[in-house]
Amino acid sequence: MTVTIKDVAKLANVAPSTVSRVIADSPRISEETKQKVKRAMEQLGYHPNINARNLVSKSTQTIGLVMPSSKDVGFQNPFFPTVLQGISEGAQEKYYALHMTTGKSEKEILDAVIQMVEGRRVDGVVLLTSRVRDQVISYLRKRKFPFVLIGKPYQDIEEITHVDNDNIRAMKEATEYLLHLGHRHIAFIGGTRELMVTLDRLDGYEKALQEAGILVKPEYIVHEEFLWEGGQEAVRELMALDEPPTALVVVDDFMALGVLNTLDELGIQVPQDLSIVSFNNVLLAEMSRPPLTSVDINIFELGYQATKNLILMIENDKEPVKRLIISHRLVERSSCAKYN
Repeated sequence: MTVTIKDVAKLANVAPSTVSRVIADSPRISEETKQKVKRAMEQLGYHPNINARNLVSKSTQTIGLVMPSSKDVGFQNPFFPTVLQGISEGAQEKYYALHMTTGKSEKEILDAVIQMVEGRRVDGVVLLTSRVRDQVISYLRKRKFPFVLIGKPYQDIEEITHVDNDNIRAMKEATEYLLHLGHRHIAFIGGTRELMVTLDRLDGYEKALQEAGILVKPEYIVHEEFLWEGGQEAVRELMALDEPPTALVVVDDFMALGVLNTLDELGIQVPQDLSIVSFNNVLLAEMSRPPLTSVDINIFELGYQATKNLILMIENDKEPVKRLIISHRLVERSSCAKYN
């Protein structure tokens, strides 16, 4: 026997139209009535037919997610499962489903996004990384399609809703932490220069050194992919210098693990011989040997706020453009020591 809206209305002692409004999460219905109707739905095992409702409202109740390229580091980095948890929670609260896409190249990713949008498979899109000269952003803006970016846009900052950390300030503080410990030879290990987050963090590192009256040495700045191997390559380069650094700032915990691994092979002890501060504060940072001092950027909150604000844009085309800055904090562990 199929349970209908009328059955739910009868049990909850409300009109069928009220049940429909509760399913649509209408603000006109009181919280008390909503709970009463939801209890009746649970008791009868009633599940709203989203598809039928969507045909009427021309909405898919689905959010598109654009992951980094599948040949890229994205899928290996613990940042992404954590940000997905936040996105997923924001979507579930409003009964939205998620539709993920990626590709092996930027062109494949753009094609997948075009299919999502033109095929009306999604109501809006969350972009998980901010690239320099991003074609996906250009396309979505031209189509006037709702999207939110996690990260800072490369251009037109005032016109794109985005959720980000103050990465310049966060890296400046991380570098200052090492300066306060007496380090003067601090190197920077960053990801690809294609990503805005790398450029911002490099900026913060340089600002901290300049304010402390320390010359920024080009040989102390190494760019690799956000990868375990990248971290390993970078360390070998730095430690082979005539004047190797006494401290490192690394833009990503996953990369910092590669760094620790190589230092161990080279017989360099952390923090006795070399201090390290890294970023993201994923669980791995706590479990590494030694546990890493890392900047917590509230990854879950980045994802949650991105979805929450995208749904506001989907449901109201007059929603203003926003720049949301999520707080960060340095979590001290045992990978740093005073410079003797």
